[in-house]
Amino acid sequence: MAIDLTVAIPTYNGAPRLALVLEHLRAQTGTETLDWEILVVDNNSSDDTAERVRQCQADWLPQVPLKYHFEPQQGAAYARQRAVQEAEGNWVAFLDDDVLPMADWVENAIAFGRAHPHAGAYSGQIHAKFDEPPPPEFKYIKAFLAVREEGNVAHRYQPERLNTPPAAALVVRRQAWLDWMPPEPYLAGRVGESMVGGEDIEISMHLHHGGWEVWYCPEMHVSHHIPPHRLERDYLMGLAQGCGLSACQLQLLNKPLWQKPLVTGRILLGSTRRVLFHYWRYRRELGTDLVAAFRLRFYLGNLMSVRYALHHKFWR
Repeated sequence: MAIDLTVAIPTYNGAPRLALVLEHLRAQTGTETLDWEILVVDNNSSDDTAERVRQCQADWLPQVPLKYHFEPQQGAAYARQRAVQEAEGNWVAFLDDDVLPMADWVENAIAFGRAHPHAGAYSGQIHAKFDEPPPPEFKYIKAFLAVREEGNVAHRYQPERLNTPPAAALVVRRQAWLDWMPPEPYLAGRVGESMVGGEDIEISMHLHHGGWEVWYCPEMHVSHHIPPHRLERDYLMGLAQGCGLSACQLQLLNKPLWQKPLVTGRILLGSTRRVLFHYWRYRRELGTDLVAAFRLRFYLGNLMSVRYALHHKFWR
């Protein structure tokens, strides 16, 4: 018999971070009458992640199973796919290993799912926890770093416009995933030196294509740790380009073949216009304004995404 919720933690070399995530899950409140489990998916780590989980299992909550699975195929998308396969919950709540849930996160996640029978996925408020101040105008790029604070009113996302929640703290209906997610993801996530993103958006787009709704739940709060290196110029430029490179592939998802040339043409024209306009407006500040440089690199990635999609035979 399926349980209410599986909290799945995909991790790659996350041993130093896992203990704190598990500590926050251990401290969840309002779960006395709920059936839930925790599943750590080790995504081919080379550190002592497995040993850390075994240590936690030795002194864990008897009423909340803590399980471990190893996924050798590198990439966040593969780790999440493995989590869904192994999960026993009706809902699977993904939680990155640098994301800490508030004490009522599990309770609110289950309550929201029960109250929204047409929801295929939903996420809540993701607050940034910085070790040092972010750059000026960070609000314009915070979504790229999985920071979401969209107010206190629940609302539906619009996946057809690439308006989706990040997977850092995303809850999905397991059966909807099994029915509509492809066995092999189109976008695997950032692997090795590749920063190509979009795997988070792909989830919502497939579920939306299957007729499921994607929601924002304001009662679900998590804290996302953003270390200093993720605010450095080199990292942000790679992130911007990687997110941009997924644009064409994402917009071609689930489109019939006859529509794909039209979509591709719109991306080429729109991206060219944005690149030229942004460069002309901010050309004198690109060396000093990190956010302006980030946005230009993202627009350039959008433009390059057409060639990237063609090279990877995404018109099939």
